[in-house]
Amino acid sequence: MKRLFDIIFSFFGILLLLPILVVISIVIKLHDRGPVFFKAPRIGLYGKMFKMIKFRSMVVNAEKIGASSTTSSDPRITPVGKFIRKYKMDEIPQLFNVLKGEMSFVGPRPEVKYFTDMYTDEEKAILTVKPGITDWASVWNRNEEKILEGSEDPDKAYMEQIRPNKIRLQLKYVREKSFFTDLKIILLTLLAIFRK
Repeated sequence: MKRLFDIIFSFFGILLLLPILVVISIVIKLHDRGPVFFKAPRIGLYGKMFKMIKFRSMVVNAEKIGASSTTSSDPRITPVGKFIRKYKMDEIPQLFNVLKGEMSFVGPRPEVKYFTDMYTDEEKAILTVKPGITDWASVWNRNEEKILEGSEDPDKAYMEQIRPNKIRLQLKYVREKSFFTDLKIILLTLLAIFRK
């Protein structure tokens, strides 16, 4: 049922949001002529790597000139990027990942290999479910960039201030996953976005 839900709603989500996808694509392209999308290498189901698609919200080659964790004042973020990140519109292209079966609407947010390599045996359970666009950790912390604000080392701050609770909530999802849990997380996520 979960996969059927993902296919149907990602397909119609893409159709419904197509005008927004087109407008954001044009604005990003006009701003600096760089690529519209950023394909971020992430670790998915059973440790398999895939490319998570996002609208590019940072300067070209940003991943080569700074930390993997980002604050809201990171100078690599473009003016267009600042706006689309605020309203999570940079995440919309992940609907294509869901349609392809690489991600689900709900599941632990996919991590970079650097962090998944640190998983303990218990934490490796996170990789037994498909990564998702949202999960309990996303509902708990919609403003990760604000927590990292002012830190001299965003990656270190992420490790100390965010990662422990994020992993705890992701393991909670793995233990308690169900279709109705997914619906609850989707609803709470939408409420958090609309409150913004």
